Amino acid sequence: MLKIGFLSSHNGSSMRAIVHAIEHHVLKAEAKIVISNNSQSPALVFAQEHHVPTRHISATSLGAGQDADTALEAALVDAGADTLVLSGYMRKLGPRVLSRYAGRILNIHPGLLPRFGGQGMYGMNVHRAVLAAGERTSGITIHLVDEEYDHGPQIASRKILLMPGDTAETLAARVQAAEPEFFVEILRKLADGSLPWPK
Repeated sequence: MLKIGFLSSHNGSSMRAIVHAIEHHVLKAEAKIVISNNSQSPALVFAQEHHVPTRHISATSLGAGQDADTALEAALVDAGADTLVLSGYMRKLGPRVLSRYAGRILNIHPGLLPRFGGQGMYGMNVHRAVLAAGERTSGITIHLVDEEYDHGPQIASRKILLMPGDTAETLAARVQAAEPEFFVEILRKLADGSLPWPK
C-alpha cells in the first residue's frame, strides 16, 4: 500500500482526485500529509476538510537560519510517507528530500517529455510552445523527479489531440481535465504491481 505525501503550491487538483480515490477504495493507498509552501493554498484547506494532516513549510515561514529542505524531509518522514506526489508544487526539491525519496517522487507534466520539458516549461508556457511548434498532439507525462527539471525516468504518458482553432487556454483546459484521472490510474497500477517502477 502506497503511503503518499503530497506537495502542492496551489489548488492541488491531482491530489484531490487521489484523495477521493483513496476514500472511495478505488486506490489502495494512504494520504499521509499535504505540505504546501503557500500558507493560503486551497490544497491545505481541502486536506483539512478530508482529515489529512497538513503543514506549511517555506523559507519565509521557517525564518532565518532554517533549512526548508531539512524541514520538508523531517515532516514527510514523521508522517510516514514512502511515496511523494507533486501536485502543482512550484518549488525545486532540495538534496535531502531527493536523496531520502529517490525513485519514489512522482510528478505530472502538462506536455510530452522530453521535448516540452525543462526549466521554464511549466503551465501555459508548455501549451504555447506546443502550438508554436505546429504539433498535432500534446499530452501529459508522469515521471520520477530528480535534481533536474522534468528529467527523471518516465513512467507513463497519454497523448491529447490538438483541435482546430486551439489556443493555449483551450489546450490547457483539456490537459488539466485529463491529469487527475490519469494520475489515479497510474498510481493504481504502481500499487498493484501491474506497472513496474522505473529502475
